[in-house]
Amino acid sequence: MKAFPQQLIDGYRAFATQRLPTEQSRYRALSERGQSPETMVIGCCDSRVSPEVIFDVGPGELFVVRNIANLVPVYQPDANAHGVSAALEFGVQVLKVKNIVILGHAQCSGISAIINKAAPLSPGDFIGRWMAMFIKPGEVVEQRDRETMKEFATRIEKAAVFRSIENLMTFPFVRNAVESGHLSLHGAYFGVAEGSLYVLDRAAKEFRSVRDNSLI
Repeated sequence: MKAFPQQLIDGYRAFATQRLPTEQSRYRALSERGQSPETMVIGCCDSRVSPEVIFDVGPGELFVVRNIANLVPVYQPDANAHGVSAALEFGVQVLKVKNIVILGHAQCSGISAIINKAAPLSPGDFIGRWMAMFIKPGEVVEQRDRETMKEFATRIEKAAVFRSIENLMTFPFVRNAVESGHLSLHGAYFGVAEGSLYVLDRAAKEFRSVRDNSLI
């Protein structure tokens, strides 16, 4: 068996000597009283898109769930295991989060596998079936006239955020919390190359740059 990754050992040592001393009291408090984040983020597993880094938060500030292509399945209580659904139940029912943010991003490999129909991701037991839930029965994902491949990919990546928000509302405990005013649902999109962030204006059905003063 190979040794534990040295990069992680070095990273922890840097954390322990540089960051931990400034946050030790916060870690102790969190260990004693537990976590109480106000926001849950459902993001992609992509190593380039870390919610804690993008939103510059400390320990205990976000409840984060990550999966391939930041997808939320529909509510389906059955005999199967449902990791995202279980996390949602915990976040909403136990932690009583006030916000759920679906964080999509550019250059998403899961979305790329769908739009290219090729599929570096489709062979295997799990990924193909996971991505298939993004597409509704009879729905066709095709490039529009005069739409570049980059524009096509961006449109579908953003559509995945809309679909996940739509699926969130199939969970009775989410819908109840939203309708009672205790929970808000949000969408965001991160541009990896530029480090840009766009927030979903659900009324206009558009993503607007956070750098736009109208969002402040």
